[in-house]
Formats: sequence, structure tokens, C-alpha cells
Amino acid sequence: MTTVGGQAVLEGVMMRGPSNWAVAVRKPDGDIAQVHQPIASPMARHFVFRLPVIRGVIALGESLAIGFRALAISANYAAQEEGQEGEEVVTELTRAQLIFAFAIAIGFAVLLFKVSPALITDWIGIKRTGWFVIVEGLIRVTIFVIYLSAISLFPDLRRVFQYHAAEHKAINAYEAGEELEPETVQRHSLIHPRCGTAFLLWVMVIAIFVFAFFGRPHWYWLIATRILLLPVIAGLAYELIRFAGKHQRNRILMTLLAPGLWLQRLTTRQPSLDQIEVSIRALKEVLALEGRVEADARKVEVMA
Repeated sequence: MTTVGGQAVLEGVMMRGPSNWAVAVRKPDGDIAQVHQPIASPMARHFVFRLPVIRGVIALGESLAIGFRALAISANYAAQEEGQEGEEVVTELTRAQLIFAFAIAIGFAVLLFKVSPALITDWIGIKRTGWFVIVEGLIRVTIFVIYLSAISLFPDLRRVFQYHAAEHKAINAYEAGEELEPETVQRHSLIHPRCGTAFLLWVMVIAIFVFAFFGRPHWYWLIATRILLLPVIAGLAYELIRFAGKHQRNRILMTLLAPGLWLQRLTTRQPSLDQIEVSIRALKEVLALEGRVEADARKVEVMA
């Protein structure tokens, strides 16, 4: 079975497999537009990038890059006026615009969820290392939960959260071997162990243990460690989520990971059948593309 992940975008869903990704978007006129592209992953070229933890950093970078491109595509489709005939080929944002948006988003996230909790804890004046990293971690998680709760109140983001749930339901149905039809997919859970929301929570939890090795340094080293160690922490969190995705029937493991699953209730909302239809379209497109890749690989093997 092909491992598939995804992401909600504006009025649509992006699905990705090992070698391809596809985005499906509901246009203002009601039609569903699709765009797909191959993935040129460095993990396929160098074994070093497939090593544990390192592969998590590479996968995170790829996911962010693909996610921004998918958002750009969905934004262009969503901006079309109803009744206006648009071209089938979507013009994406320029590379400079993409890099700028990427930098702003990453900078905001690092400042809000990494630097701010460390500075707040330092300002409180906690001296002991153990208590410092624990309080810092609690502040970080609290800010994260408040942030998710606040953005969930916006109507536009509520629709994104519905598509987020539609993505989860489609993947759950596929992994259960169910037929990919809207009514069937709707019966499945809107929670998934490999969700990015759970990943972010475990990044914050793992950070507590990693930062414990560095104690309570001066404020400039405090900020530096929170930024420079982020790839290592993300790589460890990726391995945990990846392991959980392969052992979903392990009750002990699922109990330990339950907080990450509960948190998804803030970033998912029950989708409509129309929204699930969009998610299924993206998933089927990726599965078809991955099937062609596997078929081509078998042909090469036979010819060799």
C-alpha cells in the first residue's frame, strides 16, 4: 500500500505520495480543478538523507515547499470570479513571492512558539534547569493551544479545517481498504496519527527533553539553541509520528500519543460530501500517478 499524506488548502486538498503530489480545488463555478507534479526528493538520490532523524528534516522541508506551492495553486483558483472562464493551466506565484511567504511564515512560527516561550520563562526568573525547561514547555504548549483555538473562530479557516478533516477521512478509508466514495469515506474518523497538528505538539514535547541538556544559558544562547536545534527536534518528532502511523493498532502507543490526537479536534471540522469529493479526487490522482511510477519501475526491472 502506497503511503499517502496530505494537507488542506483553500477550498481543496493536497495529497502526496512518495513520488508525486496532486491538489484538487473546488472552483467558484462548482467544478473541481486538479494539478499534479512529480517530487524530486533528495532521499531518492542519497542514502544519507534516508537515515533516521535526517530523513525527518528532509521530509519536513519537502512538505513545507509542496504545501506552499499547493496553497498558491488553490489561491489562484479561489480568486477566479464565478462565471468567468479561466484557463486550465494555473499560473503559480513567482519563486521570489514563494520564498518571501515561506520566510515570513517560518519566522513568525519560530518567534511565537520557540523564542517567545524561552524569553518569557527567562523573564520569570526560574533558576533551576529542570523547572526552567518544564515551565518553558508548558508555556509553549499553552500558546500553541490558544493560537489554534483563536484561529478556529474565523469562518474562512473553519472551511480549511473541514477540508483538513476530509483529507483525514479519505486517507483513513484508503488505509482501511474501503471504497473511495463520499458516503463511505464520510463514515471514517477525522483523526489520523500522522497529522501535522500532532507532529507540532510532539515537537514541543520532545523539545523539553532536548533543551534540558543545555540548562539555562544566557539569553542570546537561549535563543540560538531554540532555533538551531529545531531541525533535530523536528527529525525526532517525525520518527515518532512515522512509527505511530505504522502501529495504529497498538493500544499502549495510541494511549501515549492521545494528546496529539485530541488536539486535532481543534483543527478539524466535520466536512460535507462535496468537500470529501474534492479530497477523494486528489487522493485518486496521486494513487494513479504512483501506480504508473511503480509500473514503469517494474518494466525497467524486467528489461534489465
